[in-house]
Order: sequence, then structure tokens, then C-alpha cells
Amino acid sequence: MKIDFVIASLLFLITSGSYGQDKSANKQIEKDIIALIDNYSLARENRDTVLLKSILTADVDQLVSTGEWRYGIKGSMSGMLRSSATSPGTRKLIVEKVRLFNPQTGIADARYEIQNPDGTIRKMWSTFVVVNNKKTWKITAIRNMLPAAQP
Repeated sequence: MKIDFVIASLLFLITSGSYGQDKSANKQIEKDIIALIDNYSLARENRDTVLLKSILTADVDQLVSTGEWRYGIKGSMSGMLRSSATSPGTRKLIVEKVRLFNPQTGIADARYEIQNPDGTIRKMWSTFVVVNNKKTWKITAIRNMLPAAQP
């Protein structure tokens, strides 16, 4: 029993440390993920369905700040286009942090600002879950958050 525990512990330590992170490779991956988020922003701004479809996974889902869930590429894209049409303004995503879980999976946290036609700015946060499939980064989940009012 003790030997099984020791072997299991050693295997855990060996495998958990086996994902050695190459800092230069990680910097390139981070740049690729930031470029992906920039392309998402561009596609939303221009209502470019071809670009959107190329950067989203088929099973993408999105939770928007109103509480609406959008499922699948069709539901997500139609919701994105509807939102862009009904809420005019200039959208800007500024990636603050990229974290990799492994070479194929990561998250990007971004400030999400919408400048309304009247000049006011709606400030939110977005988190993107991204996956690398066939050497191409794609967005598989989006979570938009509206910060709570501070007391």
C-alpha cells in the first residue's frame, strides 16, 4: 500500500513537471493568441462572418454581460452580429494577460471597452478560452463581464 502511494506520488511529480515551458516559444504563442483576439475584435467591428467563422470553434459558447448564453458557432455568430447592430459603437479589446495550461490550451483576459455614439465608454472584461487545433489558434469560449458597482 505504501509502495503504491510512493509510486503514484513519483509519477505525479514526474508528469506534472514534464511540461517544461520554453519562454521564447511561450512569447510567440502569447503573440499568436493576442493576434487571435485582435482578429476577433476586427471581425466584430466589420461584421466579417468569414473571419469570425475561421477563428471560432464549431462548439464555441459565449456568456454575455446581459446573462444571455450563446451556443455553437451559428448561435454565437448570430448573437454577435445582432449585438453589434443593436449596440453601435467602437469596440476595443485590450489583452491584459495570457495564461497557457499546455501548448494547446490557454485563456486570455482582456479589457473590453465600447465607446458609444454619445462618447460614453462602457467598460467590461472578457475572458477567452482558446485552443490550438492543427497549428491554428481558435476561440472556444467567451465570457463577458460587467464589473459590479463599487460601494
